Amino acid sequence: MPINFDKAFGVHDNALLLFERRTQLLTANIANADTPGYKARDIDFNKVLQGAQSEQLSMRVTNQGHLPVSTNELNQHHKFRIPDQSSADGNTVDVQKEKAAFAENTIRYQTTLNILSRRIDGLRNAFKGE
Repeated sequence: MPINFDKAFGVHDNALLLFERRTQLLTANIANADTPGYKARDIDFNKVLQGAQSEQLSMRVTNQGHLPVSTNELNQHHKFRIPDQSSADGNTVDVQKEKAAFAENTIRYQTTLNILSRRIDGLRNAFKGE
């Protein structure tokens, strides 16, 4: 009986890619906190996850070596943050919010990685017959 890794891993492998992309956005926001006119961006993880679960995202793999989620599909979910308080230079980065979002994203990434590790260990044990 062949093993379907998509079913075994669920959405967790794609979630790791999403968390990685969100980490990149949040670090760019923090790095540009003092850049005049910089607009903070983020990804609405829940919206992307709902779309992935209901298969509203049009994912297409043209080569077996390609990753299932493309950068273009992730980029369409980038949203600009609406600042609580406007700044004189037009920058919308709130460093405290960015750091909090970064910490939350890191915890979610690590949790998802742990889930995947346990599933891989389970598959490994099944192959060994343990």
